[in-house]
Amino acid sequence: MRMIKAIAAFAALAIVAACSSEQAPPPANAQVTPGSIADFKQNVGDRVYFDTDMSSIREDGRATLAKQAEWLKKYTNYPILIEGKCDERGTREYNLALGERRANAVRQYLVAQGVPADRVKTISYGKERPEVVGSDEGAWARNRVGITALQ
Repeated sequence: MRMIKAIAAFAALAIVAACSSEQAPPPANAQVTPGSIADFKQNVGDRVYFDTDMSSIREDGRATLAKQAEWLKKYTNYPILIEGKCDERGTREYNLALGERRANAVRQYLVAQGVPADRVKTISYGKERPEVVGSDEGAWARNRVGITALQ
């Protein structure tokens, strides 16, 4: 009887695991297809970070955006959505406006590097969709971000 229960429990676990809609990201050393979204995220980088209350592109962000622009000019089949985000501090209205300025700063940089403007849309999530949950400097720093999402 115990064996039957154990088999039934294992079968239930296998069914639940098979039905999961989330896919694990490929291992860091996995080969990705050139020109794929995974290639963009792994080999180029899809995000740039901002200082507190700022929307100007930092030096490290310029390097990432330069790589993004080159990749996006080579692989033209993706529409682009720039997501501007903020940490949890500040009002909803303030953070929506700041997220919009951040997304627009990323968009303007990419367009200035030769990415066609009509491919690039922006959206501000303000503090509504944090990348990291937390109320410390580490979480806040990771939530002050502009993300280049390929559609």
